[in-house]
Amino acid sequence: QVQLVESGGGLVQAGGSLRLSCQASGTTMLFQVMAWYRQAPGKQRELVAAVYSNGTPRYADSGKGRFSISRDIAKKTMYLQMNSLTPDDTAVYYCNAKIDPGRNYWGQGIQVTVSS
Repeated sequence: QVQLVESGGGLVQAGGSLRLSCQASGTTMLFQVMAWYRQAPGKQRELVAAVYSNGTPRYADSGKGRFSISRDIAKKTMYLQMNSLTPDDTAVYYCNAKIDPGRNYWGQGIQVTVSS
């Protein structure tokens, strides 16, 4: 049973930083891609950033220049460093990991609140 556990969320003032972590367990298989999504109240879940097994990152426009995604394959952990946070970044952030199209997993989500 694959499990993804997020940590590092919380309350931060605008302009501040947070580092989210996602710890995976329950499989020895390599995730082809790991990603962070977020969902704000009343909005659809959206991609924030993704990182592929070769380390290549991909960012949504909202996070370019402010967010940095990385992963430690050996530790089965993914990180999201978020800088220059604004109230628009307030959302529940979800970790996602995909072994292949038929095996796609989600964490339970973690709240990030940015106060103005």
